Amino acid sequence: MTPRHFLSLLDFSSAELKQMLQRGIELKHWQKQGIPHEFLKNKVLGMIFEKSSTRTRVSFESAMTHCGGNSIFLSPRDSQLGRGESVPDMARVLSRMVDCVMIRTYQQGTLDTFAAHSQVPVINALTDQFHPCQLIADMQTFYEHRGSIQGKTVAWIGDGFNMCNSYINAARQYDFQLKIAAPKAQYPDPAIVESASSHVELSDDPQWAVQGAHLVVTDVWASMGHEEEQAKRRALFAPYQVNAELMAQAHADALFMHCLPAHRGEEVTAEVIDGVQSVVWDEAENRLHAQKALLEFLILSAQD
Repeated sequence: MTPRHFLSLLDFSSAELKQMLQRGIELKHWQKQGIPHEFLKNKVLGMIFEKSSTRTRVSFESAMTHCGGNSIFLSPRDSQLGRGESVPDMARVLSRMVDCVMIRTYQQGTLDTFAAHSQVPVINALTDQFHPCQLIADMQTFYEHRGSIQGKTVAWIGDGFNMCNSYINAARQYDFQLKIAAPKAQYPDPAIVESASSHVELSDDPQWAVQGAHLVVTDVWASMGHEEEQAKRRALFAPYQVNAELMAQAHADALFMHCLPAHRGEEVTAEVIDGVQSVVWDEAENRLHAQKALLEFLILSAQD
């Protein structure tokens, strides 16, 4: 049987994503109440990190431990991938030894190639194109605070990169309107925008984007791999800082999210990220709970 993968939000149906959201909330409640949930006992997650991370590694390792399973961390220094082994060969070997593989890498093509040769489910833990694990946590966080996001308006402010692309996919899957404000030179992938044209609007005006928005989201101005452009990007994105004045133009009940780590004083002010509208700490925690639901779905369905 061909395994199910989670390479983008489009790999699941809207109904499956909504079901997983509710399961994440349930598993979060179980953990808070001390209810055992070791449904992944004797299962192993292989974790391949070409790009470093705090939240991704800790959330996946903790998820496997809480669910009774185990995880193996592999950096380029810890595997033959960093010494020239082909991606298909590594996929063929590793997928015979573990029950699921999580990959955090620079290029979407690396992930897609690995998945094409894997016998077990593969999870996108971030590429240059998408970050779907963050989105399932974000959608759970919004639901916990405000209920269904269907029909609501979300403002994306800043770089039209992987997080923005995933919000475009989320607009399709969760049925909300997405208003993107970015410098024209940093607009998201036109093909991804076109695929969600009925749910997405684009502008270079952040004031326009936040008008009446129920959720305001941003990310760092220089993602991993763009560090050498830091000074240039700081000047380009300066008008896109999420500050109190910008948030004041959003819906009175609006929330603020950021996938972290944040650079206070750059893409967001301390006043906003530490303020009452910010739910970034719940958002970060929900990576753990949402990913438990994801791992359960992928690993256990692979057995059916």
